[in-house]
Amino acid sequence: MFTEGQIKFAIFFIVTFAIVLIIVYRKDLKLHKVYYKNRLWVLLAFFAFIGSLFLLKNVLK
Repeated sequence: MFTEGQIKFAIFFIVTFAIVLIIVYRKDLKLHKVYYKNRLWVLLAFFAFIGSLFLLKNVLK
C-alpha cells in the first residue's frame, strides 16, 4: 500500500512535528499562564452548554 520511503517520511514528519510542538508550547507556557488564567471556567462552561443541548434534545424528543 505504501512504499518504504513514504513510511519513513511519515514517521520522520510525525516525530519532527511533535518535537516542534513541544518546543513551541514550552516557549509560550509563560504567556499562557498570564493570558489564560481562567481557562478552566471556560472549558466547564463549554461542557455545561453542550450537556444542556444534549439534555434538551433528549427531553424534547
